Amino acid sequence: MSKPQKIACLYRMKMDKHVCPYGIKSKWLLEREGFAVEDHPLTTREQVDAFKAEHGVQTTPQSFLGDQRIGGYTDLRKHFGYDKETDSDTSYTPVTAVFAVGAALAVALSLFVYSAPFTIRTGEWFVAFSMAMLAMLKLQDVEQFSTMFVGYDLLGRRFVPYAYAYPFLEATAAVLMAGRILPWLSIPIALVIGTIGAVSVFYAVYIQKRSIKCACVGGSGNVPLGFVSLTENLAMIGMAVWMLLRPMV
Repeated sequence: MSKPQKIACLYRMKMDKHVCPYGIKSKWLLEREGFAVEDHPLTTREQVDAFKAEHGVQTTPQSFLGDQRIGGYTDLRKHFGYDKETDSDTSYTPVTAVFAVGAALAVALSLFVYSAPFTIRTGEWFVAFSMAMLAMLKLQDVEQFSTMFVGYDLLGRRFVPYAYAYPFLEATAAVLMAGRILPWLSIPIALVIGTIGAVSVFYAVYIQKRSIKCACVGGSGNVPLGFVSLTENLAMIGMAVWMLLRPMV
């Protein structure tokens, strides 16, 4: 005998001018977990308000497995074990994605230019591309980044405009270094901001023993200040020194 299919009831907002994205994802997740979904679109504001009042909830979508109300999309993910019950203060996902994409781009470009995946330029491009993407994350919200940055950067806390300028300086150095353009400008920028950053991180983490978030992936990141930020700054210093020693590669 075939096993009876599991049934789930889903109530979600589906109006002419607004279809709730979380409702769409809830339906997809339930089907992915093997449920036959009884979909109940709420097509008017009146239906939405009436549903909320009837079930004593503040939001839609709402999913029911039998007589048990699970809740919205986030609650479904927790119910099926995709997310932890509490959010961790630490996540290396953003920097992992940056470095992975940076490496992939560097290898692909090296294959195209030199017909070899691993060349000297592969390493240079990896550092430059990673710097550029980290700068881009900071530039998404310079105000929030600068607030986190002045919490530990030794120059930023004494001269706040530097905290606002930092993402632009990093992006400029990265783009110029990727093409080995204007080394007289890119090398000093990378050396200065990299050195100040490395000293600041080392002092905050390894001398003061502070436990704070790093601004390396922008103000909204949950990356702890420490090894990642120190590596970012040391990579900038290393790239600048390398370009000084090997100006024509």
